[in-house]
Amino acid sequence: MGGDGARKLRALSAVDSLKRLASAHYGRIVYSRRGLPIIRPVNHIVDDDTVVVRAHLGAGLLRGDGQVVAYEADSFDEHTRRGWSVIVTGVARVVTDLEQVRRYDSLLDPWITLATDHVIRIETDVVTGLELVDDGTDR
Repeated sequence: MGGDGARKLRALSAVDSLKRLASAHYGRIVYSRRGLPIIRPVNHIVDDDTVVVRAHLGAGLLRGDGQVVAYEADSFDEHTRRGWSVIVTGVARVVTDLEQVRRYDSLLDPWITLATDHVIRIETDVVTGLELVDDGTDR
């Protein structure tokens, strides 16, 4: 079906949301600097129920360990007008355990050429996901 059919939003469970998030290659992290929201695209992995990203030394996110952040990723098809969006909200913490840092370094391949000196783990305290499906589809 092309773009002609009716669509509806269907809520995804937390488990399904994290599975969708794990299938995405990149997303957007939202954090606060001087009371204003900052949004940055980054690649990520999902490790159990946490989201892990890497950041460079100048990242505003690192100005305070334990900052509440949001992370969003999505996948939409322009032609079928179907897809999904997942948002997790939680506390971001710098990973300091060297064994964990090495493990995440091997799993995360940054897309930028800046040195990404810090590994950030986001606890997924709130997980919401929505899927845009054909009206009448019950998957």
